[in-house]
Formats: sequence, structure tokens, C-alpha cells
Amino acid sequence: LSAGINGGEPDRARYIAYLVPGLLLMTIGSTVIGTAVSVANDMTEGIIARFRTMAIHRGSVLIGHVIGSVLQSVLSVILVGAVAVAIGFRSTDATPIEWLAAFGLLALFALALTWIAVGMGLVSPNAEAASNNAMPLILLPLLSSAFVPVDSMPGWFQPIAEYQPFTPAIETLRGLLLGTGIGHNGWLTIAWCLGLTLLGYFWATAKFNSNAK
Repeated sequence: LSAGINGGEPDRARYIAYLVPGLLLMTIGSTVIGTAVSVANDMTEGIIARFRTMAIHRGSVLIGHVIGSVLQSVLSVILVGAVAVAIGFRSTDATPIEWLAAFGLLALFALALTWIAVGMGLVSPNAEAASNNAMPLILLPLLSSAFVPVDSMPGWFQPIAEYQPFTPAIETLRGLLLGTGIGHNGWLTIAWCLGLTLLGYFWATAKFNSNAK
């Protein structure tokens, strides 16, 4: 695959097709870091304290952050996808249902990472700490199958790369858009997304409520 960087047009097209699903999910990871920073700023600058004096539902502050972040992630993915198409990415084999499933996967993954980012923002003492705490959301894709297949990695590292959240999601997205095999990656992706969403939700709400006391 890496030969496509300096190879002919067919190799280049294959490598672009291989990269794009990983880049789309990396875009989500990068985008939600801003959510962690934004939540930390709101907590340290007194904005949340002002909201608590108003007649609004306590959880609406967090939900607002989550909805805004998911929408921002979706827009970022659309922008990166447009650039990918401009440089040669094509998904001619995907059916409308597969495109819809791919979009749903990206939105679900964005929701899961957003709740984790909200929790990171709530436990951070300032915006700089929130940005540092959220760095794994950028680093994990680099340790996945985003750029090279898992079976080309050192044997001791393959289980780490294969079963972390990004690799199953990347392989599922490749399967939907490019027609490659999905196997058990679809179920792993759903399990990771649901697990991270629940973890982030209960973590964030528990921390938010404890700060309100």
C-alpha cells in the first residue's frame, strides 16, 4: 500500500482509498478535543455557575455541549470527505444503505468520543490540562490500522492495535465504503461506541453533579 505514495495512478488511488476511512475518524478525534477545552473553560470561568442560577434543566448544559460537538464533528467529516473526493477518493461499490450506515457509524463514534471529551473537560483544572488529557484521542488513531494493516505490525503490538476503539471502526468504515470484509469489526465498533457513550455520560454527569454541591 505504501508504494502508492510514489507509485503509479492505480497504486495512488488504492492508497488514498485505504487512508480516507482512517482520516475521517481521526478528524472526529481531533475535533472533540475542542469540546474538552470548551467544557474546562466553562467550568473555570464561572459560566456554569451562572447557568445554575437560571431556571433551566441542570443537564442541558452538558447536552448542549454534546449536540454542538457532534454537529461540529459531522461538518468536519464532510469537509475532509470533500477534500478526499477532490484528491481522488471514490466509493463506487457502496450502496445508498451502506452510505447511510457509514454516516451513522461516524455520528455514533462522534457521540461516544464527545461524551468522553466532556468528562475529560470536567475533571481538568484548566483548558491546557483538558487539551493534554484529551491527547489520547489523537494518539490512538496513530496506533491503529489507519495507515498500515494490523498484520504488518510487530506481533506483540497487533492485539493493541486490533482491539482499541479506532481500528474496528476504521475497518467497518472501509467495509461499508470500499467493499472489504467487515467480519467481527462491526459488532466491536458498536460495542465500543455504546460502552464509551455510557462511560462518558455517567462519568460526566457524576462529576458535573458533584461540582454542583
